[in-house]
Amino acid sequence: MLLRLLPEDVNVNFMAGRKIAFAFSLLLVVGSIALFGSRGLNLGIDFLGGTMIEVKTEQGQGVEEFRAVMSDLGLGDVQIQEFGAADDLLIRIQRQPGDDVAQQAALATAKQAIDGMVVEYRRVEVVGPTVGSELQEAAIYAICFALGAILIYIWFRFEWQFSVCAIVALIHDVITTVGLFALLQLEFNLATVAAVLTIAGYSINDTVVVFDRVRENIRKYKTMPFAGLTNLAINQTLSRTLMTSVTTLVALVALSIFGGEVIRDFSIALIWGVVIGTYSSILVAVPMLLTLEPHRGEEAGSGDAEQTA
Repeated sequence: MLLRLLPEDVNVNFMAGRKIAFAFSLLLVVGSIALFGSRGLNLGIDFLGGTMIEVKTEQGQGVEEFRAVMSDLGLGDVQIQEFGAADDLLIRIQRQPGDDVAQQAALATAKQAIDGMVVEYRRVEVVGPTVGSELQEAAIYAICFALGAILIYIWFRFEWQFSVCAIVALIHDVITTVGLFALLQLEFNLATVAAVLTIAGYSINDTVVVFDRVRENIRKYKTMPFAGLTNLAINQTLSRTLMTSVTTLVALVALSIFGGEVIRDFSIALIWGVVIGTYSSILVAVPMLLTLEPHRGEEAGSGDAEQTA
């Protein structure tokens, strides 16, 4: 017997709540933009440039002891946090004025000050301002090109109405993900950009599955009202959508709990992406399609006697 999260004959009237969903989505998007404008993103060293040092410390040497030492070095903004275990610390030093020589000098100064408190240097990364700026530009291009490619793909596979609805849902997911990072001040780095692109792919996969069923129903039920037709398509794919989302979330929650600090922000972004992607596929993309209502054609269907199938 196949595992199902929902009964086979589930019939939820999603279209009845589309105005509430639109209002909620608008609130999410506006709130995300407001948070981004007011708080900004906690950009990582990938984008800003600077120095990051991961160390294993001597017993009894914690954040406060390192902060007391580093605060007297004159290196500007220095952030120190536990990185998993209590004796693992991550030290971030802001980019210093000057060229690479200045960055290396700051690194040498920091290491000299904390050498006696460190058992092992596990990672040292120095990113210059030019590289950081180039990475910012590359990240923006990557996201824009990915969204553009998805737009073209949906347009060719379906009709322009489907393409518009899919890309609006994708933009909705990307903006709200950025809003989450602005709200929680999670570090926004290259791994986060990868998470955003993964979210886009996951979301469009869900949306295409539902759109495929909508297209099948358009051909099959020639006289069924479009609201009922789209609602039927969502219900027919709902069990598959939820099964995919739940199994993916189980893995991501495990990663966020046991994967350590390195991938925690990445995991949180993906967890949010799965939730918001599933929501937007069901309550943003398809209800918008109802508003635009693509051409239904004149193909002979199998008859509306099967509407309850």
